[in-house]
Amino acid sequence: MSILAALRLHGTLTKIYFCTVITFCSLYAAQPIQPVFQHEFSLSSLQAILFTTLMMMPLGFAPMFYGVLLESLSARLIVRTAILLLGLLELVFSVTNNYLLLLILRGLQGLAIPAILTSLVSYISFTARREDVAAAVARYIAATILGGFLGRFLSGLFTDLFGWRFFFFLLGLLLLWGFFLLRTLEKDANLEYSRPTVAEVTELVRQPQFLWLYCTIFSVFFVFAGLLNLLPFQLKAINPSFRETGIGFMYFGYVMGILVSLNVRRLISLFGSETKVAMAGLFLYIVGILGFMVPDHRAMFFAMFVFCTGMFMAHSLLSGYINTLAKSKKGIANGVYISFYYLGGTIGSFAPGVFYEHFGWKVFLGSLILMVFGAMFCLQRLRWTVAQTEGSQECS
Repeated sequence: MSILAALRLHGTLTKIYFCTVITFCSLYAAQPIQPVFQHEFSLSSLQAILFTTLMMMPLGFAPMFYGVLLESLSARLIVRTAILLLGLLELVFSVTNNYLLLLILRGLQGLAIPAILTSLVSYISFTARREDVAAAVARYIAATILGGFLGRFLSGLFTDLFGWRFFFFLLGLLLLWGFFLLRTLEKDANLEYSRPTVAEVTELVRQPQFLWLYCTIFSVFFVFAGLLNLLPFQLKAINPSFRETGIGFMYFGYVMGILVSLNVRRLISLFGSETKVAMAGLFLYIVGILGFMVPDHRAMFFAMFVFCTGMFMAHSLLSGYINTLAKSKKGIANGVYISFYYLGGTIGSFAPGVFYEHFGWKVFLGSLILMVFGAMFCLQRLRWTVAQTEGSQECS
């Protein structure tokens, strides 16, 4: 590869990572400042958390319903149109004063995000050299984690400095810049998108090893989304003067995902198998949740590191393990994994809020711990099912 071509490739991937970070900033920007929405629009906590739930919901259905779009249109047209739409919606969101309209705008933004993310990760596979694809995808995952943290932290920071509308306006401008940057993408990229049919999904989920894995990851992200979505309200309950910058910084433990994702192979070597790493992650999950029982923001800050480490240990290993289990139709197996992951997050970002609203923080955390025990049960059943399957294959 010539130096000029290498520089062009590096520039294209950098633009893709930039757009990935900004998209994830948009996805999670409302989360730490939901108490601000609650106060400004006189909402209950359940009404306020819908700002995150509605953004996440379309990601749970994307593999089933985005296939026709992604198979019939050019990748560059899809990703640029979706980023342009998301940017314009962010600008409108930043000047809107009606709660119902704000919710509608968040829902529309959520519809654009799956098209952006699917297109960008597919462009990485299309653009990077074959031997560099794994490293390029790893950097993409790091970009998603970085965007998740920056979206939360900068939203809190700028809300303190300039009010909540400023950051959403800034995101709108950055997304429009992303639309301009991506004009140089190749026109004929193959999205390599697998659209599962209902029959294929049913057939897959009826297989015990896939059912238990999908139930595990559903539970894992259910707990993660639930705690992170309700945390700002509890911080305000402990100390009403706690600033939005501090709330945003509480999510700093989220960056543990980068450290875990870069050391997946070492973790497997250390523990012996993917499922053992995931089980260790679930134990850390519970330790982290117990840390949030302490009514002090400093204890919660450190608990976040433990909690996020546990989550990403489970998620990083299970997302790779699905490819080990799937002997064929790996794209469909991964698509269903993503659906269960985000459906868990969508329901988890809202449903446990009922416990918080009516019974308080500790009962809410207790409900999450029960959900983690459910994930442990599913993971143990997965290990047993895989061992049984492998044993029967050896006998035959």
